[in-house]
Amino acid sequence: MAAQLGAIVAGGQTSFAVRAPLATQLWLCLFDTPENDTAEWRLPMDRGADGIWRLTIARDLAGAHYGYRADGEWAPEQGLWFDAAKLLVDPYAVELDRRFTQHPSLAEHGADTAALVPRTVIPGPLPVVAHQPPRFTPGGLIYELNVRGFTLLHPAVPEGQRGTIAALAHPAIIAHLKKLRVDAVELMPIVAWIDERHLPPLRLVNAWGYNPVAPMALDPGLCPGGLAELRETVAALHAAGIGVILDIVLNHTGESDILGPTLALRGLDNAAYAHAPDAQSHYGSLINDTGCGNTLDFSHPAVRALALATLRHFVAHAGIDGFRFDLAPVLARGSAWGGGFRPDAPIFAEIAADPLLADRIMIAEPWDIGPGGYQLGSFPPNWLEWNDRFRDDARRFWRGDEAIGPLATRLAGSADIFGEQDCRSINFLAAHDGFTLADTVAYEQRHNQANGEDNRDGHGENFSWNCGVEGPTDDPAILARRAADIRALLGTLFAATGTLLLTAGDEFGRSQQGNNNAYCQDSAIGWVNWETRDTALEDYVASLAARRAEMGGAAAFAQFPTTGAWLRGDGAMMDVADWEDPANGALAYRSLDPARSRAFAIDRAARRAHLGRAQP
Repeated sequence: MAAQLGAIVAGGQTSFAVRAPLATQLWLCLFDTPENDTAEWRLPMDRGADGIWRLTIARDLAGAHYGYRADGEWAPEQGLWFDAAKLLVDPYAVELDRRFTQHPSLAEHGADTAALVPRTVIPGPLPVVAHQPPRFTPGGLIYELNVRGFTLLHPAVPEGQRGTIAALAHPAIIAHLKKLRVDAVELMPIVAWIDERHLPPLRLVNAWGYNPVAPMALDPGLCPGGLAELRETVAALHAAGIGVILDIVLNHTGESDILGPTLALRGLDNAAYAHAPDAQSHYGSLINDTGCGNTLDFSHPAVRALALATLRHFVAHAGIDGFRFDLAPVLARGSAWGGGFRPDAPIFAEIAADPLLADRIMIAEPWDIGPGGYQLGSFPPNWLEWNDRFRDDARRFWRGDEAIGPLATRLAGSADIFGEQDCRSINFLAAHDGFTLADTVAYEQRHNQANGEDNRDGHGENFSWNCGVEGPTDDPAILARRAADIRALLGTLFAATGTLLLTAGDEFGRSQQGNNNAYCQDSAIGWVNWETRDTALEDYVASLAARRAEMGGAAAFAQFPTTGAWLRGDGAMMDVADWEDPANGALAYRSLDPARSRAFAIDRAARRAHLGRAQP
């Protein structure tokens, strides 16, 4: 049985356990009060043969604050980062007393960081949520949102609650989700993260959270009420029939590259990170398959144990329905098997065998920047996968530079990628990363100057267009064309086989002013403006969701269409020449199965994608 790590209160005593196999000494650091950084008691811990340091105190310390200090060799070129001056966060922390703050001393050897680093709060017994089937069925609608940006400007949400997880339980928020027939919300990262070190000099912050340190510890700014706030919000959404999926980052940590801060794993167990087999060291240099400075090594049993503990924690104690894994190929990479992607990687079998996790919804973002990093279609058959091919082919078709054939393949569930089985495709037109849907038809080029990188960051090729004018315009003809294009794209999405992903605000025309990499924009660029939303477009999206429900809903759209007729715009049957003709921009589909009523028609010239019921 795997060792239980973290701080555990039971039977009137508190036990601490942390993995640091190469440290020469480890101290538990207890703090008197959060405000008094000097009142620190260092208690030496004992190392076991398994490389885990332990200490038991004969007191119930629930609610007290602690950290660790680890001593040993300081040799970064050999993968050894021990520095007793660094206060370290427990990787198994479930609550922190404050947010992370970037500061040069976090990476400076010998500089004490107790005044900067969050302390772990010792948890009392955590309530367990009754295990129930996920409130989401593949084929349904997932609504991706940034917790802070989604609710910060909502006029109906009390001001003190805006920007927090609790705001998602507000009746006005739930009413909006119900109007769109949302089946599950997908929350962008909600665990505590640290800003990338280049952001503070630019007076910017990480607004998305894809730079975590301890994967179980909720961000105190997003979730000031801690785990109870998350649990209560999930319960409210469940009561409304809406599932909750967490976007989770298990591919790297915010300790970044060799110039980054020492906060947790780096100062305790640097072997958790993937290292190249350099000649000068058995650790070697950090592998950066994530583009974030480091990559967790999933051939390491301790890394997989932390990942599994994280997933189990959120299911058991908050009732989470599923997880979306950022840069998911990292889960199947490891130094022990050469660093390449393994479809049979151990983590997949371990998730499938876990009684808490086996029935959860698992979603892969199936790419990273490592070797063979694009792995769309390679994940286990019960996993869903973000399908960027749908996004690109839909955009290219409506932009006018692709024939009807590729789009029809995407509409039918991308069997060329997933095979003809229950559909695993998550179809989307836009996501947090890239242009918003409205900006896709208003900007041909990215406009990321506000990010402070001279417009070099973000994707350069977005398959976008501007309908004749770049950016804002008062020209009624251009505005009408953009409105038609947005509706055509949305109609295409709702007609498609597979699960749908809609990013918050795309249903009412949210713009990021042409910024396609707004990760550092905790500003009007990144916030959802509820006062200026296009309510006519919002109503149109609601009507699309209603039509999809009439045509069988999630269950029907999770299966590949087995019987149906593909027709030309004039109603005749499609032939080979029609599929390959680049000038052909019209297509219709009608189900021949009497148990289904699915039908749609697409006409590029008319800028129209219409859903309707198949007539007998």
